[in-house]
Amino acid sequence: MYRLRVIDSFASAHFLRNYEGKCENLHGHNWRVEVYLEGEKLNETGLLIDFKEIKKELKSLLNGLDHIFLNDHEYFKKVNPTSENIAKYIYDKMKERFGNLIKSVVVWESDNAAAEYFE
Repeated sequence: MYRLRVIDSFASAHFLRNYEGKCENLHGHNWRVEVYLEGEKLNETGLLIDFKEIKKELKSLLNGLDHIFLNDHEYFKKVNPTSENIAKYIYDKMKERFGNLIKSVVVWESDNAAAEYFE
């Protein structure tokens, strides 16, 4: 089994709905995102998938989240923009491109707090 990991980041603001505490107020994060892909078979070049393909797709996706107010994003108008839900959103979008090779997405909201989504 082979596992690949690509890391990127984005910055955005949000607040949590139905939450009592500091996070109910508008605040921002420099989010760090880790995407994991796994597979058993390599292509004729000896790659599971080219890193540049993963990086390109992830960068394109994160550009849509970068420097915005997440609560105004179409998806997060209906879904609370928690770290958990951001991880699921990124997972689902990456799965549209890479299918079952996507195994998990980790979203770090700080140096010591992260949420991971996997099926």
